[in-house]
Amino acid sequence: MDRSLFAFLSSVLGFTALGFVSAGSGSPAIPPKYEGDWRLLDPITYENLTVFPVVSSSGYDTSNFLTLEDGLSTGEVTIREQGEETLVRSRDANRQYVANTGPSVNQLVLVNRSKRPLLLLSGELVSGGKQDRVIAKDRIVAPGADPLPLNVFCVEHGRWSSGSKFSAANTIVHPSVREQAAVKQSQSEVWDAVSLGSTYSAGASPGTTVGAPQRAAPPRVSRSDVAAAMHSEAPTQSYAKLYGSSRVTASTDGMVEEVQRRFTKETSGLKGERVVGVVIAYGGEVAWSDIFASGDLFDHYWNKLIRSYAVEAVARPTLREKTSIEDARTFLRHLSGREQIESEPGVYRWRETSEGSLSQIELDALEPKLITIHRLVLRRSS
Repeated sequence: MDRSLFAFLSSVLGFTALGFVSAGSGSPAIPPKYEGDWRLLDPITYENLTVFPVVSSSGYDTSNFLTLEDGLSTGEVTIREQGEETLVRSRDANRQYVANTGPSVNQLVLVNRSKRPLLLLSGELVSGGKQDRVIAKDRIVAPGADPLPLNVFCVEHGRWSSGSKFSAANTIVHPSVREQAAVKQSQSEVWDAVSLGSTYSAGASPGTTVGAPQRAAPPRVSRSDVAAAMHSEAPTQSYAKLYGSSRVTASTDGMVEEVQRRFTKETSGLKGERVVGVVIAYGGEVAWSDIFASGDLFDHYWNKLIRSYAVEAVARPTLREKTSIEDARTFLRHLSGREQIESEPGVYRWRETSEGSLSQIELDALEPKLITIHRLVLRRSS
């Protein structure tokens, strides 16, 4: 995007570089992708987890974007603890200043040495350093950018000691933890969600159900199971070890395998369309959705996402109610409400919109053209 055009849009839309503004519902919006581009397939249900595939006949070329997993594996992207090297950045051109203040729980330093923009998703787990962390927010890092102060949340409460260099853990944390990082942005609530399994409350607003309500059976992985796994297999409260423990995987592996099998069968006959996302329900409640700008991006994240949804499912009551497709469709419409916006000129724009119990977070790439790379909608647990 031409810089003068970006400046004009900034003045019209009211967003600022690397800062937040709030905009009323009457402010202009430029959603580059509308709900009319998406279609829901028939739901895939197993136990208390229902997956609605979202397909589109149109899409964007996202091959130029580098993912965190690929960047760390090739060495084009590095992540370090803050203070491991002198990091002083110019204040010119709205750039941030990173002081060499020593390690910080909630901030790391990322360097993108590649020639491609780097895509980061909230909830992606990086393992190593003094403790494992998850990315706090969706964002895009420009190619060849200066060392970036990266906001993160700790998901290994019991360790603060030197470890191996940071690497991608090929994990996206489950929705209860992602919500605390992406929406509530609270370290203490991230820790609580890791140790509790699910933040779901029976008092949460349910979606539209089909059939009469049924009594909920206990979660397949109870809070006592999580506590026992923490004691025996994850004494540092490491998310990766805790939710990769035998107590948890014994329940999640079968669910992941069966949902994957049914998902592949449901989506294998598509003609002229690609799967670009999913809407997720637990029992009778539609709770979550992840939609991407292309089928390729969805394919890259799908295996990690389905495991995260399964972890959430086994930690929730095993209510066998089914949700309606009409309620799932509400997760495809654009919410209207008060917005928070963060932007870096010529790189990305992050937008959060809240409406009732729903939150919508959209990550837009600004160059070479304006597209929504990732769209998340969730029903807040509180």
